[in-house]
Amino acid sequence: MSSYSIIGLMSGTSMDGLDVVHVTFYFSKNKKWEYTVNQTETYPYDTQTLEQLKNSKHLSATQLLQLDKSLGLIFTGHINTFIKENNIDKNSIDTIASHGHTVHHRPDIGFTQQIGCGDTIAYKTGIKVINDFRQKDIVAGGQGAPLVPIGDKLLFSSQADAFLNIGGFANICFPAEKTIAFDICPGNLPLNEIANKLGLHFDDKGILSSKGQLNKSILDQLNSLDFYKKVNSKSLGTEWLESVFTPIVDKISSSEDQLRTITEHISIQIAQSINSSEAKKIYITGGGAFNDFLISRIKAHTASELIIPDEVTINYKEAIVFAFLGVRFLRGEINCLSSVTGASKDTIGGVLHHR
Repeated sequence: MSSYSIIGLMSGTSMDGLDVVHVTFYFSKNKKWEYTVNQTETYPYDTQTLEQLKNSKHLSATQLLQLDKSLGLIFTGHINTFIKENNIDKNSIDTIASHGHTVHHRPDIGFTQQIGCGDTIAYKTGIKVINDFRQKDIVAGGQGAPLVPIGDKLLFSSQADAFLNIGGFANICFPAEKTIAFDICPGNLPLNEIANKLGLHFDDKGILSSKGQLNKSILDQLNSLDFYKKVNSKSLGTEWLESVFTPIVDKISSSEDQLRTITEHISIQIAQSINSSEAKKIYITGGGAFNDFLISRIKAHTASELIIPDEVTINYKEAIVFAFLGVRFLRGEINCLSSVTGASKDTIGGVLHHR
């Protein structure tokens, strides 16, 4: 096929909602991948669903299976609304590529789990679905993450030397001949959790953080965590955040001081990853790109140029790339890089659900 029409779905650890994109992928005249974003939308989770997702890692097997099915129905409703409101011909869609929502991520003991039932989505939309992109890499001995680097390498590499995404966690990709990528540190997730306790969805532009006092002792403890001593092919999950990171931050009584200290920690860890490379231009996406104070603190620790793209790319890059992973799956081409994940070999990740 010369072009592919794909709907991409992304539900990240920051739990902002379900990102939906309709993207067309095609080869340019010089045989490089190009894409056009046709429509985008983010559907926030209602309060009940949001609480279920926040509590999902503590559910019983039966409860988690129920949530998997109900989330599949929620995804289905949003997709059908998206298709109807944008007058998209269902028959023109080659596939829906869904990241799902991560509940458990434990590559150290051999598994990862993303919910949002693919069979439910396929049956209820009438469009075939590809999901469960991370599992095969785990079986091959990898981290199952990050998966976006294949997109950085084949879709975005002309834009910069390195690609930083600040979502629930912060990760970076260096798309050289041997692509390297890894999770750096927590990102929006702990910041949003503190803002939620203050009745806010997030710390808008980092204003609250900028008013807080830096706790140097806690900052030193965070920067000394064992995770930061690891080299490439490393990933983070909410389990680590809850058991290792948060108990240290909770020693600070003031929410604003917590925000300030976490922001400084994030900026230092990101800058160290940048400075340890030869990257001169850093392309930043994810919700953290809108956190002006965080960006200013990263700039304070690195001389590399920070590039903030357009809002569509900032907000939907991950959904775009998962749509691209779906294209690679359909073509029988590698979509998960072992140089990134530490797996024994490159793999074609994903499970196909027929309509």
